[in-house]
Amino acid sequence: MSKSQRPVDLAREHGLSAQAIRNYEADGVLPAAPRTASGYRVYTERHAAALRAFLALVPAFGHATARTIMRAIVRGEIDAALRTIDAGHALLLRDRETLDSVEIAVPVAAETPPPGRGNLQIGELAHRIGVTPATLRTWEVAGILTPSRDRTGQRVYGADDVRDAQLAHLLRRGGYRLDHIATVAARVRASGGTEALADSLAQWRERLTARGRAMLTAAARVDELLSRSPAEGSPRP
Repeated sequence: MSKSQRPVDLAREHGLSAQAIRNYEADGVLPAAPRTASGYRVYTERHAAALRAFLALVPAFGHATARTIMRAIVRGEIDAALRTIDAGHALLLRDRETLDSVEIAVPVAAETPPPGRGNLQIGELAHRIGVTPATLRTWEVAGILTPSRDRTGQRVYGADDVRDAQLAHLLRRGGYRLDHIATVAARVRASGGTEALADSLAQWRERLTARGRAMLTAAARVDELLSRSPAEGSPRP
């Protein structure tokens, strides 16, 4: 690959358009390109490395986080970029630990009915699992939760509701749609209904593995970028 490239040259490696490359530069995920006397952009090996890093970060951390990381690198704020990457790894670890816990606990909970109902109010349940009361109401409309009502009309969540809310939270983190989660929750509530849940958890574990491997690839691309001198591409002010 030559040291100086046009937008179309940089785009060709990844099957992108030249306009996409210009958009990435305007968005701050690529360093500002120097211009020729006639005003044409000239991209360097550092721009190529930055593009590879960004495209590797997207499947690992999501588009918004990948953009945040790259903008920080382009600005020279390496600690901020690495902190964002660290947060992504920490989230992946929490997801793995949560998934491990659910895989152990859910079959038992599904096969053995909870011993009596509790009396958690909506705010208490929301606080316990880390969502908002509005989210619990949305899950109720979707058929995921089926709380009872007390004499004043307030929702009352029992042990089975807590379990279903925890499952919903987990599966939503895994990217599953509400209608899918409602089906899983309905089968868990029914006796012997753990097969759909097991399938969902297995699929999410595969996705976590894919995300972890994508993070390894992204780390290599970011390291390649950081090893290059900023002088290879003009820094963005």
